[in-house]
Order: sequence, then C-alpha cells, then structure tokens
Amino acid sequence: MLTSPTLLLNKEISIRNIERMARKAKASDAVFRPHFKTHQSIEVGRWFRDLGVECITVSSLRMAFYFASDGWKDITVAFPVNIREWKQINELAERINLNILVENVEAVSFLEDKLLNPVGVFIKTDTGYGRTGVDAEDFEAMQMLLELLKTAKKLIFMGFLTHAGNTYHAGSVDEIKKIKEEAFSKLLALKTFLRQDFPLLQLSYGDTPSCSVVDDLSGVDELRPGNLVFYDEMQYHLGACRREDIAVALAAPVVAKHPERNELVVHGGAVHLSKESISGTGGEKLFGTAVALDGYSWDVSEVLGHVTGLSQEHGIITVSDGKVFEKIRIGDMLAILPVHSCLTANLMRGYVTTAGESIGMM
Repeated sequence: MLTSPTLLLNKEISIRNIERMARKAKASDAVFRPHFKTHQSIEVGRWFRDLGVECITVSSLRMAFYFASDGWKDITVAFPVNIREWKQINELAERINLNILVENVEAVSFLEDKLLNPVGVFIKTDTGYGRTGVDAEDFEAMQMLLELLKTAKKLIFMGFLTHAGNTYHAGSVDEIKKIKEEAFSKLLALKTFLRQDFPLLQLSYGDTPSCSVVDDLSGVDELRPGNLVFYDEMQYHLGACRREDIAVALAAPVVAKHPERNELVVHGGAVHLSKESISGTGGEKLFGTAVALDGYSWDVSEVLGHVTGLSQEHGIITVSDGKVFEKIRIGDMLAILPVHSCLTANLMRGYVTTAGESIGMM
C-alpha cells in the first residue's frame, strides 16, 4: 500500500513510447542513441536494449560508468567535457567506445596531452538554443578546433552534435518544426562545407519535442531524444505527446483540505516534483496536474486540479469543481503528472511500477 510520495511508472506506456521513437529513427535512416539522463535506471535501460538499441547518451561520466557496468559499450557524454576528469575518461575509454564533447581549444589541447586511449570527439554546436556550444555559423571558430583535431592522435573527430533546446520555448507545433528545420539546415551546411576534409563526419541531433512531432527526421546520422521514455506535462502542453503517453506520476497523500480556497494540501512538494513550471491559461504557474489514482494506476481522462503552489514538502492543489473537491478525502492518494519528468525522477531516486514492483536508479 502506498503511504508516502512515490514515483509510479507504467512500463507498458514507456515501452510503447520507446518503440514509437525507435521506428521513427529507423524510418529516418538514423541511429537511435537515446539520452538516459531522464530515467537513470539500469532496468529501464534494458527495455531499450530489448528493442534493439545499442548505443546511448548520458549527461556525466558518473552516469557513463553506471551504464557501462551493465554492458553498454558505446556511450556519448553529451555535456561539455570537464577536463578535470581526464583520469576517469582514461579509465572508461579502456573499456568502451566513449564519445565526449568539446567546444574550445583549451580542452582539446589539454586532453590530447593527457589521454592514453582513443576517445571520440563531437564539437558541441549551437544551432539556436544559445545555452552553450560553438555557433554553427561561426566557421572561423570551427576551423580553429578542427585544425587541432586534424593532428590529434587520441581525440578522434566524430562530427557535430546539437541539442535544439529552444523547442521547449516554442509556442506551437509549427514553431517546433521550424526550429528543427533551422537546426538541420545549419548542421547540413557544416557537413557540406567540410565534406572534403572530413567525409565521414556525423551529425548528432537531439531534443524530444521535435523528435516527437516531426515524422521525417532524415538528414542527420543519429537522434538523441531522452524525455520520450516518460514524457510529462511540459511535453503535453508543447504538443509533443498525449496525456495517455505520460508514463510516470507522483503518488501523493492528501493531508489537508481548505474549502474556502478550493485547495488541497498534499505531501508532495519541491523536493519531489522540482519547481519547474508551465503557464496556465491565465498565465499562472502550474507545477503539475492532479488526476485520480486507483492502487498503483492513474487515470488521465479526468483532471482533478492543478498544483498551483509548492514549498519544500507541501504541494497546493487547486480544484475548481466543488463536487470533485467534496469527493476527495483526507488520506486519499492522488496522482500528479509532473511538469518535467527528468527532474522529478532525479529527485525521487526510484520507481514503483503499476504492477507494484520497485525499480532502482543510479
């Protein structure tokens, strides 16, 4: 019996999501290299392997070691390399095919001097997100890096990698598609520009919104969406998924009711859901969506209310329907669809499936 905040996972929905993306990658003639930072679980990772996935993406060397321990042999760490970890890079590169990201000459020079084993290198490329990476249209900066990589013995230039994270700020599906087209255009221009010197260079692309809403992703060599394994309310509001595709929900007990404000208080706060938010119809911040829970399973057909306030342990759920409010009792467990499943999973550190089975995380 559930008694405290618990992250529930519907395995069937998750596998369906994986299958859908794997089919799309195959139809687009691209390698499916999913990002495992969303689930951070060896057991969930095996669901991908069972469906034919052979190479993965992670966000840290620590995560790479964790998944390498379960037999994954081809791993890209999709985060600008931290040169202080050169010893760990050497250790891991002895065991697997490891790819890292660089975006400055300092990292290239330092690692070429320190590494003992060959390591694949992608240039982290900014195609419009503006977070980090070399601007895709800054050919001068690209050439400076490539001149060093041409003569490097331990750093093997693989190609260009981008995360089109600006899709998360899109106002419509059409805008998501436009962002994808612009990113692809910039990557393909780089490939054309450098084809003579680097005929085998690869283009690596990843973000869940565009990989979900665009049917044909032909043109790049690999796709790296991660959130697709669970999806969440943010992806739903972007139009990247249906609520029926959301594979995780936070079970939270009702501890107080305030009829004068139509508010429920649940044990499920920022330490469980994170403070990631989306905007409601009136511009208000929403931190999750409450739906009915029956045992370990939830029902998205009826929205009970929204999480409108969070503190460390408290969640405030506003219920607009008075009849619905009356039916909910102190001690009931509600399911909250998270705004950002990656952050919620990272905070909760484990899952209970709808069959009542526990699944661990890194």
